[in-house]
Amino acid sequence: MRSLRIDSILAPENPFLDSGTHAEREVLNEKGFKRMIALERKRSERSQEPFLLMLVDVGSRYDSRDSQHVLETMISVLMDCSRDTDVIGWYRDRETLGVMFTALMVNDKHLILTTILNRISSMLRDQLTFDQFNQVNLSFHFFPDDWDNSGPKGPTNTTLYPDLIDPGSSKRTLLLVKRSADLVVSAVGLALLSPIFLGIAAAIKLTSKGPVFFKQDRVGQYGRLFTVLKFRSMFVQNDSSVHKDFVVKLIRNQTEPTIHSGTGVYKLTNDRRITPLGKFLRRTSLDELPQIINVLLGHMSLVGPRPPIPYELAAYQTWHRRRILEAKPGITGLWQVTGRSQVKFDEMVRLDLRYATTWSLWLDLKILLMTPMAVIKGSGAY
Repeated sequence: MRSLRIDSILAPENPFLDSGTHAEREVLNEKGFKRMIALERKRSERSQEPFLLMLVDVGSRYDSRDSQHVLETMISVLMDCSRDTDVIGWYRDRETLGVMFTALMVNDKHLILTTILNRISSMLRDQLTFDQFNQVNLSFHFFPDDWDNSGPKGPTNTTLYPDLIDPGSSKRTLLLVKRSADLVVSAVGLALLSPIFLGIAAAIKLTSKGPVFFKQDRVGQYGRLFTVLKFRSMFVQNDSSVHKDFVVKLIRNQTEPTIHSGTGVYKLTNDRRITPLGKFLRRTSLDELPQIINVLLGHMSLVGPRPPIPYELAAYQTWHRRRILEAKPGITGLWQVTGRSQVKFDEMVRLDLRYATTWSLWLDLKILLMTPMAVIKGSGAY
């Protein structure tokens, strides 16, 4: 394969720093570097320009003289192999270094990797011994990353999402409080609503053939699959391809959402698959009540984004995926209670992301208090 200079596969308007200016650059600490990874993901989503995260594991024995030399050498090499617009920092403090090569100019991943490896190897050849070189472990992570669309849905490489996998101690405490509230409210709600559950179950059995509950695979936070529960509102053995075609066109902005009789963005107008009782259950959102069980099991929260069906996720653009990464799915959410469930899919995603970035326990409480009115208006069903 032909060799290229690294700067020939990077944006030409961002040349390498002169060697004399390298000393002015700093290596970010772990917290700062992981924050920059999150910001770069969002920038890449907007610009459609991929980036490469290269991690350099220098081992945990950095206090030894040999490892310290390897560490200092790798920092110097990374400075020489990157531009001032690239970001260098600790992915794990004093153990794993990282550099983000931004604004890549070609899509050939193999060419990019070969070019960078050749450059690093040539620079290390005269600076490290063979044993020292063996201490260094390089790994490469491209964004946008590949998602597994055949098995469990979600990112196959969690390395690119350190801010989401480990949100920090303060947020973990708030999430623990949120989970505790979900457990208490769902358990109490299940007990109080049990007579209604029994009444709806009996009505379903008396009016149509089939099971009481409708079960469907949904995609939860971080792409984990789970089975959502609803009261069955459709005839059995119906054709799901009708809804699939509709919602895929909706996600790709090929069609406007159609709202009628309290149905939401994801529900078809005059769907002949729905039973007469099912129309009432959907209009009143009573078909959603069994999702309390999903909350109790930890699959969902009381408040959060709508959990997508796997074929919906397959139609997502890169930036759409953040709605299932940044928050656990919920029974109700911001876009329902604001009365804006008739908006296009992109706007719904923006509302979900707004919820995720501004989330607080108070916001959850406000959404829960607003949900009954949204149901009465018919804008909260999905």
